[in-house]
Amino acid sequence: MSPVRTIRHRAALAAASAAAVVITGSVAAFTATAPASAAACNQVLFDDFNYTSSSDSAINSRGWSVRTNTGGPGVPGAAWPASNISFPSITGGKALQLRAATDGTSGGTSQAEFLSSSRRFFEGTYGARVKFADAPDSGTDGDHLVETFFTITPLNFDLDPNYGEIDFEYLPNGGWGEQGPIFYQTTWETYRNEPWLAENTHTEERASYNGWHDLAFQVSGGHVKYFIDGVQVADHSGIYYPETPMSLNFNLWFIDTAAHTSGTSVYTQQVDYFYHTVGEAIAPSELSSRVSALRSSAVGFTDTMGTGGGTCPTGSPSASSTSKPPSPSVSPSTSVSPSPSRSPSTSPSPSGPVGGCGTLRAWDWGTVYLEGELVKHAGHKWRARWWTLGSEPGLTAQWEDKGLC
Repeated sequence: MSPVRTIRHRAALAAASAAAVVITGSVAAFTATAPASAAACNQVLFDDFNYTSSSDSAINSRGWSVRTNTGGPGVPGAAWPASNISFPSITGGKALQLRAATDGTSGGTSQAEFLSSSRRFFEGTYGARVKFADAPDSGTDGDHLVETFFTITPLNFDLDPNYGEIDFEYLPNGGWGEQGPIFYQTTWETYRNEPWLAENTHTEERASYNGWHDLAFQVSGGHVKYFIDGVQVADHSGIYYPETPMSLNFNLWFIDTAAHTSGTSVYTQQVDYFYHTVGEAIAPSELSSRVSALRSSAVGFTDTMGTGGGTCPTGSPSASSTSKPPSPSVSPSTSVSPSPSRSPSTSPSPSGPVGGCGTLRAWDWGTVYLEGELVKHAGHKWRARWWTLGSEPGLTAQWEDKGLC
């Protein structure tokens, strides 16, 4: 039986983020610090994250928010402390740093998120230089970690047609039934929570992306195109093209604690800069040139989104953008899937008949389970909804709770 690739959704994230900040559809205008000549289009947001700490007042005044409220995605009961966001020095300046740590328990797990405080991101080009990590800064390796850069619109109701999400998600140690490292680029149309139904399309890179990488995506002309280090790796279109403004997010979180072995493990993800130009589909090389021009002019932050001025072309990227040749490592897949995993903010409630666990095997994180197989775990009987590996019953949607033993 072929494994069914499982992608989680961000229903809990959208709700949790909304609880932390007021997400609006309005377009906020901030004081520009860049000269008009720094870019061909004046509707630009650039930030090189030169902040003192997570409590720096400039973070909020510039339209960002540091998440501190509980909820999904990730391990139920995990904390999202402001202290997990910092701004260490790197070569050439500072970086946004997200920290996540776990000792294998909910109470000993913390995650991190840095996000925009309004939904004002739609068509145009997005870029960030991101440092992924395959191994923890300290502690044992192997945890099911998700390192991200994405935009999202909250889901207002099941199968909301105005929902949208554009994801870069790197899983250095696998998860969602997959072995790692694996790097997903996923574009969402919508989803339903119960029973689970996802409408998304994805591309995957089965290789290590440890270290610094230039990530970019274009939202233009009915296509969402993803680039890694200047090379196009995905082109998603049709129903998956977003319909509404989105928030901009970076977060670092654990899918579950199933793969944790001992002690406390600490992981970090860094972001050198973020750049967005409204309404333009520009090549990665042009994006890099604009960032270099801003830094050469000693501009650490500028936000002219919504202020007008300039002419923003909406045509195709210039010929200097590079398309990736066909490769077996890139497996585009369009799906209306009944089985992607999710990250509930609480464990599922028991259901189904009680008893009958005496002859069942105990769940084991290193064992592959197929659809319909039964196990016992934490005093409950569980049925595998589909192929799964390393996803703990009670923490992920791969398992149906069949009641107490």
